[in-house]
Amino acid sequence: MGLLQEKDKEQIREMFKILTNEVTITLFTQEIECQYCHETQEILEEVAQLSDKVQFKLYNFVSDKEAVEQYQVDKAPATIIEGDRDYGIRYYGIPSGYEFSSILEDILDVSKRDSGLSDESKALLKEINQPVRLQVFVTPTCPYCPKAVRMAHKMAMENEFITADMVEATEFPELSMKYNVRGVPRTMIGEDFPIEGALPENAFVQKVVGSFKQMQ
Repeated sequence: MGLLQEKDKEQIREMFKILTNEVTITLFTQEIECQYCHETQEILEEVAQLSDKVQFKLYNFVSDKEAVEQYQVDKAPATIIEGDRDYGIRYYGIPSGYEFSSILEDILDVSKRDSGLSDESKALLKEINQPVRLQVFVTPTCPYCPKAVRMAHKMAMENEFITADMVEATEFPELSMKYNVRGVPRTMIGEDFPIEGALPENAFVQKVVGSFKQMQ
């Protein structure tokens, strides 16, 4: 018995009918010290089975060292949504609750090879010309978190220097403590610049670009 109900599968099949280009879901998992690796693998495999445009790749976080280095993942479970290239879209932790919708919408964007950001945002993001890591801390029960996750992932799609991580705060408590996460969503731009809450697109992009300039 799978984790997805049949009615949910039907809705996702319908959603995936508009997929144009192939998408690969790449998962890094491990056997020990990973509370939700098994469930994450199960749910992502079920999603991949709902369209012939969606492929699923599985790596072991401990033993597949070359792939870990290639994708630069640093914890598990780690999920990457990629198309003709790796767009820097990362999920650390199980994409459950409200975040399940983020995975599905990311698949649609990656299939289109289009972030969907405004021309103004795209132009502004060109100012980022050095690596920047965004970490969006979330919980599965937070209804505002997917908006922040999706914004970060769209920015990563748009700019090859940006990597955007969804981090499930309760699965990685040491990171939540390190970055003083007391409410979600909380987005860290690099190590020192936080965004509280889910900002509108223009404000989010301006904050990220402005923080990047302060890092230089």
